[in-house]
Amino acid sequence: MRAALDPSMMVLVVLALILGFVAYLKDPGLPWLGARTGFSMLWFILPRLVPALILAGLLQVLVPQEVVARYFGRQGGLRAIVLASAAGVVTPGGPMVSVPFMVALANSGMALPPLVAYMTSWSLFGMQRIIAWEAPLMGWHFVIVRVLPSLLFPVLAGWLVAVLYRD
Repeated sequence: MRAALDPSMMVLVVLALILGFVAYLKDPGLPWLGARTGFSMLWFILPRLVPALILAGLLQVLVPQEVVARYFGRQGGLRAIVLASAAGVVTPGGPMVSVPFMVALANSGMALPPLVAYMTSWSLFGMQRIIAWEAPLMGWHFVIVRVLPSLLFPVLAGWLVAVLYRD
């Protein structure tokens, strides 16, 4: 119960209450309409989120912590950052897949620099987004022009974390 009442949860509750009040002032029926819309989004996301969380939990118990710590732990160095950057490129799906996967890796001993590199790489170079959205809508020329200058960003982000946040 205590974890459910963390600061981010409290901020979300306060914002929802404030927006609900503003919506009520505009039209007393709007808060109910907003809640119904929110619950319809929940029913869309929940069937995807539950298997993603189960998958992340299974990865956490199936992949030995020693393996994660050896390749992506504090002693992994630049190699760990580069490997995590490559993994971010090939991780399919949206945040419902990548974020629980990151949590599983963090709980299995992955250090902060490779985690940052992984998330930065996934954010910049998610293949599903490039293939499904960017290339068809913007063209491959745009994709190449966007991707090439950004290739070093995940490694740079991981390296900066390693330099600036020594623990």
